[in-house]
Amino acid sequence: MAQQGTITIERIDGPAAAAAEDAFRLVYAEAFAEPPYHESADDVAAAFRVFRTQIRQVSFRAALARTEDGEPVGMAYGYPVGADTGWWDQLTEAVPDDMRREDGRRTFGLRELAVRGPWRGQGVARRLHETLIDGLEAERVLLNVHQDSKAASAAYRAWGYRKVGEGRPWEGADLRDVMVLGLR
Repeated sequence: MAQQGTITIERIDGPAAAAAEDAFRLVYAEAFAEPPYHESADDVAAAFRVFRTQIRQVSFRAALARTEDGEPVGMAYGYPVGADTGWWDQLTEAVPDDMRREDGRRTFGLRELAVRGPWRGQGVARRLHETLIDGLEAERVLLNVHQDSKAASAAYRAWGYRKVGEGRPWEGADLRDVMVLGLR
């Protein structure tokens, strides 16, 4: 059954995300325990060791959705892709050098976006995405989406993303579609 009530979405920076880590962890653990991800408690712990490093990025930004009583509903976060990124090296087939070029400002890397089950289908993911990217000075947004996550892939396509390749974000990872959204 869909949850009713007002959902507020707030854009926050790294220090505020650090203070709200429990809310991010709750959303992440619940959403990514489901198929096709099947993430375990160990996977979540590993993801949040990385999260603590990511939130220290100067240009880190996040969006957090909560109910009227403060219950975490969804989250999204990311930061600009640095010039030394390995993101483009993960692809199974190389893309043109002009697409790979990064300078720390050109591309915003959307690291995670998730909504807890009871609140899906109500536009929360779209609102999180819009809040997160609103006012970005980047030319584009880059993300990876699990190929078996049909709902997420469809949402990203509906929001204007296009697939530019396939890749494995880490050794042994399932194949992901690499997608880009032009902002200008």
